[in-house]
Amino acid sequence: MKFQSILAATTAIAAVSFAVSALAADKMTIGITQNNVGVDSYQTTYEKAFIEAAGANENVEAVVLDAGGDVARQIAQMEDLIQQKVDAIIIWPTNGKAVIPAVRKAQQAGIPVVVTNSNIAEEGHQFVKSFSGPDNITQGSRSAEIMCDKFKDMGIDKEARVVQISGQPGYTTAIERAKGFEDRLPEVCPDVTLVETQPGDWNREKSQKVMEAFLVKYDDIDGVYAGDDNMGVGALNAAKAAGREGIVFVGATNFAVGYEAMERGEYWGSIYQSPVDDAKAALKTAIDVLNGEELPFLNYFDTPKITQDNMGDFTKPVF
Repeated sequence: MKFQSILAATTAIAAVSFAVSALAADKMTIGITQNNVGVDSYQTTYEKAFIEAAGANENVEAVVLDAGGDVARQIAQMEDLIQQKVDAIIIWPTNGKAVIPAVRKAQQAGIPVVVTNSNIAEEGHQFVKSFSGPDNITQGSRSAEIMCDKFKDMGIDKEARVVQISGQPGYTTAIERAKGFEDRLPEVCPDVTLVETQPGDWNREKSQKVMEAFLVKYDDIDGVYAGDDNMGVGALNAAKAAGREGIVFVGATNFAVGYEAMERGEYWGSIYQSPVDDAKAALKTAIDVLNGEELPFLNYFDTPKITQDNMGDFTKPVF
């Protein structure tokens, strides 16, 4: 397998490299444009796992791009992949709506598109062969159940007040994890109040600042729900610095920092999601599409609950 790692502004050199590699007619050339590898360790680990999985398959050539969180850059990368006439494209969308025209253009060019990790908006589904990733609404729902169960154990489920730190606005994963939590919490704990939601943009430092503002604004906070543990630990750090103890912290993707905070008894629970499984599933989905396999549109892998009570059943995340 021949692998090309191409950063944001790839043009002529990448096209020449691709033209050479494409001479091997028995190869599948699969391009991937990722959201923002540098923003957190999950995406960094995903990229490494994707490269390793593609490298282990002698029938696959991979063109790996990273949009750096920039929608315009990702659209340009989609254009590059279409011009290179790759066999399939995997996209981890930076924005679920903005990328739809580029996805449609790939479909019109006869290039099947697989969406990975975070789905595009529903109006774009007609242009996509399959979505590979976690069920983000279920993740948010399970996080609500984790928090509610803990409140019941503490005897505060009739009065608890919760704040939410969501992911990047416009990002489908952020929208769906928030929706899952917001829909499920009143079903399992109808007397718990979600007092405010602010975005943390998947960033620990920003989430710490968001939590600092919450702590100033609200004297009574019993729980914090964060769209992932990277943001959740930022919120935890703010609470520790302010001396606010007894707050229940729950995330929606377990990071190593979250796992370690759970070990210390500072962070209650999260959802266990492997970026390695995520990357391998995306690549396999693209290969299956090219091989003509019948696939469900929503091709989910399971993401179970993890709390201080059962964390011994899970290995610490590598991201």
